[in-house]
Amino acid sequence: MRRDDRDAGGMVKRPPAGTIPDQPGSYQFKDAHGRVIYVGKASSLRQRLSNYFQSPRNLHPRTRQMVETAESVEWTIVRNEVEALMLEYSLIKQHHPRFNVRLRDDKSYPFLAVTVDDQWPRAMVMRGRKRKGTRYFGPYAHAYAIRDTLDLLLRSFPIRTCSPNKFNEHERLGRPCLLFHIEKCAGPCVGEIEEMPYRELVRELCDFLAGDTDEIIDRLDVEMREAADTLDFERAARLRDRLVAVRKAVEKQQMVADKNEDVDVIGIADDELEASVQVFFVRKGRVVGRKGFVLDKVEELSPGKLVDRILEALYGDEPPTGVPKQVLVPNEPDDQATYEEWLSHLRDSKVQIRVPQRGDKRALLETVSRNAGEEFTRHRMRRASDHNTRSRALTELQEALGLPEAPLRIECYDMAHLQGTDYVGSMVVLEDGLPSKREYRRFKVHVAGNDDYGAMEEVLTRRLQAYVDERDRPIGEKGDKPGKFAYPPQLLVVDGGKGQMNVAKRVVDELGLGDEIPVAGLAKRFEEIYVPGRSEPVEINRGSEALFMLQRIRDEAHRFANTFHRERRSKRMTVSSLDGIPGLGEVRKKKLVKAMGGVNAVKRADLDDLKALSFLPDAVAEAVHAKFHS
Repeated sequence: MRRDDRDAGGMVKRPPAGTIPDQPGSYQFKDAHGRVIYVGKASSLRQRLSNYFQSPRNLHPRTRQMVETAESVEWTIVRNEVEALMLEYSLIKQHHPRFNVRLRDDKSYPFLAVTVDDQWPRAMVMRGRKRKGTRYFGPYAHAYAIRDTLDLLLRSFPIRTCSPNKFNEHERLGRPCLLFHIEKCAGPCVGEIEEMPYRELVRELCDFLAGDTDEIIDRLDVEMREAADTLDFERAARLRDRLVAVRKAVEKQQMVADKNEDVDVIGIADDELEASVQVFFVRKGRVVGRKGFVLDKVEELSPGKLVDRILEALYGDEPPTGVPKQVLVPNEPDDQATYEEWLSHLRDSKVQIRVPQRGDKRALLETVSRNAGEEFTRHRMRRASDHNTRSRALTELQEALGLPEAPLRIECYDMAHLQGTDYVGSMVVLEDGLPSKREYRRFKVHVAGNDDYGAMEEVLTRRLQAYVDERDRPIGEKGDKPGKFAYPPQLLVVDGGKGQMNVAKRVVDELGLGDEIPVAGLAKRFEEIYVPGRSEPVEINRGSEALFMLQRIRDEAHRFANTFHRERRSKRMTVSSLDGIPGLGEVRKKKLVKAMGGVNAVKRADLDDLKALSFLPDAVAEAVHAKFHS
């Protein structure tokens, strides 16, 4: 690994000849603050990096901007191209470099999830991070589509959908809920079904959702006819209803390929700046889910390189639907062999990436690409004005406040308290004019009485001192992951007038950051903006995009601070009857309540029942019993 300074022309200085290894690896360009701004991979680091150190006139404008912004370059050698690909993806996910392609997926797509690792597995709608021991089916465009599908299937596969609390409650009461009575749950909570038959129901439901529908339909049809032949008409009628429900669910899954085919189909519509991507997940020949997202083309991308980035976004984390045997794409990846080897490693069997030329698969790819084009049109209509107004707002702020550059990172601070109690502070961040919620921070403030100035000074000192400490740490002592406050704002805004602005300016100057971090205060009364060195507020046209952006970040800081304040106040005011018992801390308290089925159950429990709990020492069990049975 090596770092190199900038040359006199403002470009990263080319490393000495022969110092860059002719081996596979990942390389990272960093800016003056040590922030990773671009991550790439190469089968030969020497050949790839040499492309960046040519005449700026020969570089793509985005590449030239990246190289001019960079202050140093580092590289990491790996054994092969697949490892280089995996390292590149890991670094991009960790650092979110500003010059790498950005995935903007504003939707958290819902999945139909089955918690197969539970004793009594449960079916439910789930979003967000994927959990081990859970099978996922989808994603679906809307949560109601999952509920409609599940409602049809529960008569055929009546597994539970209730929460653990509700399950435990009915298990304790010995009475099933309404879903059991309308035959949409087998009633495991009251022992109406044994574990192995219940597991078989769960397996059949998962097989059905995975596309194995014919076997289940044939079996239900045979069982229905056998029941009718033996004159068991009541059972035959139930089986008939199950069969009708299953067939309705099958009709919702569009048949697009042979019944033994698993394939993901990727359609793309793009322009110079963005790309809209639609993915259809086909299992056993049926479309079992779809997903769409938009990529910002921050870096220079050929059609093949764009496919590379899409594949990384889809399969970089373990995909809930798994890796199929075939991935259909509109253009071959730039390094098709490496990506096929990577996907084959993830699947543990051969995976093929191909561009279909004719037949049903070509027609299917055209359908998915048409969906991508339609979504791209809708996206551009939604975002055209938004993108332009954000750029205009940042330019207006730069001009109005006399900033050296457009403030791509703006931080805003606010305080919240109730008559001096539960004092908290908030920091919210806009990056490129958009909220960056992963950068939000909140602070517990330790000041005496109602002292907004003191609170602001404490919060800003803690935040900026952390930045100074991170900046001044020797290179060798810096970890792989940057600290929480590793990057400085290009505009620091405080919620308040001239007084709060003066506090912020004093903190910035005391830490030696006066020339680096501009400060502004936004007063609520007339939306006046105060900056250091001026007795009168800065004039920004009311209704301008710049003022609207400052109002929005100020309101977000206010909301974030108040939310944290309410949480602290609520927690302080919530007192449990289990509080104050010697030896019963928060962790042990939660375990006790969960094991006994609630606080009231703990109060009624016998001493022997409490001592039987393995995690509860006898002395603590006696203290709990004495608290409620003295």
